[in-house]
Amino acid sequence: MNRLEQIVKSFSDYAWGLPLVVLLIGGGLYLLILSRFLPFRFIGHAIEVLRGKYDDPDDPGQISHFKALTTALSSTIGMGNIAGVAVAISVGGPGAMFWMWVSAIVGMSTKFFTSTLAIMYRGKDSKGDLQGGPMYFIMEGLGKHWKPLAIVFSFFGMIGALPVVNVNQLTQAINDIILIPNGVAVDLRSNLIIALVLVSSTSVVILGGLKRISHAASKMVPSMVLLYFLLVLFILISNYEVVPKYFMMIFTDAFTANHFTDEPFLGGVLGALILLGIRRGAFSNEAGIGTAPMAHGAAKTDEPVREGLVAMLGPAIDTLVVCTLTALAILVTGVWETTSDNGVSLTAAAFTHAMPVYGKYLLMLCVLIFSVSSLFSYAYYGTKCMSFLIGAEKKHYYNYIYIVSIILAATAPFSVMLNLIDGTFALMAVPTMIATLILGSKVVKEFKKYSNQLIKNNHDEK
Repeated sequence: MNRLEQIVKSFSDYAWGLPLVVLLIGGGLYLLILSRFLPFRFIGHAIEVLRGKYDDPDDPGQISHFKALTTALSSTIGMGNIAGVAVAISVGGPGAMFWMWVSAIVGMSTKFFTSTLAIMYRGKDSKGDLQGGPMYFIMEGLGKHWKPLAIVFSFFGMIGALPVVNVNQLTQAINDIILIPNGVAVDLRSNLIIALVLVSSTSVVILGGLKRISHAASKMVPSMVLLYFLLVLFILISNYEVVPKYFMMIFTDAFTANHFTDEPFLGGVLGALILLGIRRGAFSNEAGIGTAPMAHGAAKTDEPVREGLVAMLGPAIDTLVVCTLTALAILVTGVWETTSDNGVSLTAAAFTHAMPVYGKYLLMLCVLIFSVSSLFSYAYYGTKCMSFLIGAEKKHYYNYIYIVSIILAATAPFSVMLNLIDGTFALMAVPTMIATLILGSKVVKEFKKYSNQLIKNNHDEK
């Protein structure tokens, strides 16, 4: 197992080298400048679209703007926000959060472009159904000679969609928060029982397809984000005297890397801290990876820019709000310095410190809902990738691979699962970002046309 851990870590570190950082962050900055920051000026309009002001049931697609966003968010608001942030702080200290913010702000632009392209260049699967996502905008936007790039994305997408980190950390949370404190022995047998319960509960939803997945996500995600927000707000109010200190430390430590404990990158710890923040940010909000455009590509709309604007809200909600809440909860309670816990256990320690009796159980409820809703969305992404590779009529086979991976993830070490998904996400980002950068100018033209029409419509209404 130690040998396997080392192999997977080497794969992940190699995939997350300097070229990928340049592609993700440099590419995102290029898109931001190319659009002259226009998407950010339309955040108010994006919220109006999300609320359903422009919904038309006759538009092509399968689900509403709101359900597309909540389906995408159900995959991103999960262990990336609770376990991923904890990993970032335990390794990199408070400064890691700053670089996660940078990743999110740049990621908002990237997500706008990738999700707009997912509607602009929708293709048809082997059953003739309209589909969106990186593999389709590569084929439809760049042409059939770019198909190898679409195949690479779909192949790694099937691996990246496996729910191994979510299941692993959910199992750890159940063990640490519920079973061990109540004297229940934790072993392979108990982990397998948890895995089988997860398999049976998720199978009902994932075998029902996208509409059932999006319906479940639209009900579960908003209420859990609100509950999580209120719980962390309570922790911050309880420790209000140290909140300014740690909030400022996020900024100062970002450039000194005083609390970084891992290996240097590009000859220094600051470079390693920046890489850590970007890596954990990408795991959290998935901007540039290519998963969210698969959900947004199914939205009922004939206006690509509208869906891009809705998608742009994802990293803001996910990283700028939810991840920041987790980071502050861990920092102000001091558990990041007083415990050797990592992942979800570190976040649980923060909740227990602030709310000794019931805090960890309320966190457990959030973790459970976030994790299970993530299981739904990732199953959809994986079947969509398999559908592209071997045909829509065979995509259901992915669900069986998915179910087996749940059992595997519940019994494997966390580091192996995290590094496997990190490395795979990196290899998904390469085709997604290459295609997006090539097609970026077409998105800008579409955006200008849309904004001019919007200004004209508002003028006519007056």
